[in-house]
Amino acid sequence: MRTPAGLHTPVLDWFAEHARDLPWRAPQCPPWGVFLSEVMAQQTPLARVEPVWRAWMRRWPTPADLSADSPGEAVRAWDRLGYPRRALRLHEAATVMVERFDGEVPEHESDLLTLPGVGVYTAAAVAAFAFGRRAVVVDTNVRRVQARLVTGTEHAAPSLTRAEQRLAADLLPADDSDAATWNVAVMELGALVCTARSPRCEDCPVLDQCRWVALGRPAYTGPPRRGQAWTGTDRQVRGEIVHRLRLSESPLPRTSLADSGPDPEQVDRCLAALIHDGLVEPVGPDSFALPA
Repeated sequence: MRTPAGLHTPVLDWFAEHARDLPWRAPQCPPWGVFLSEVMAQQTPLARVEPVWRAWMRRWPTPADLSADSPGEAVRAWDRLGYPRRALRLHEAATVMVERFDGEVPEHESDLLTLPGVGVYTAAAVAAFAFGRRAVVVDTNVRRVQARLVTGTEHAAPSLTRAEQRLAADLLPADDSDAATWNVAVMELGALVCTARSPRCEDCPVLDQCRWVALGRPAYTGPPRRGQAWTGTDRQVRGEIVHRLRLSESPLPRTSLADSGPDPEQVDRCLAALIHDGLVEPVGPDSFALPA
């Protein structure tokens, strides 16, 4: 493999030609739009994110607009993106932006990390993609590209390691603008070409530098990579409860939620958890609604 600098030009040139046309990548997209996209895209395909993102930007084009509305409306507008707590965290983050940052998305990673629901990845991504700062952005796609290109393994470790974080930092271009573009370019390469199950190696701009290919594309021998179950899980039941409340303009009695899952005890447990998380509020003696 060449030095990191030898990787930059082919990957950046590939991205310039093949990048998907996504609204939050447009030069005129405000930092708030980038922030929304990063939170919405966590564990969610971009095809599902885009229509919801557009709806949110029309309805709440600034943090102040979202903060002025109710948390329940944020959950309702979340549609079925999954993990609806993200909608609550977005509402909380918008409120903090209004209270502490003059209604603007902060541009420094240290400030971004003070926002509710913002972790290391999101802070780095927003700093890079909204403000063009040199930040180390490491998501699942980046980890997979690094594992194959540099380490020579088919898949990354089950969870992010310090070695992966250091490698991403070492690969980062020195220039702020190039670094920001490099981050998204590697993410895009992992999403479109260096995919998890059927990588299109023949289309890779750095095929000749890939250690995994040079080694003969050895099969993954690390810890088992388990997919997330869905059917019958608490997550599915929680999602169904929130979905029913989202569709209703008035509170629903417990009887209307009782068949949200196959097990009444599971439904009660999930309902209690949703109340604890602030996604559902009791209304009256035995009815429930999204938070006001």
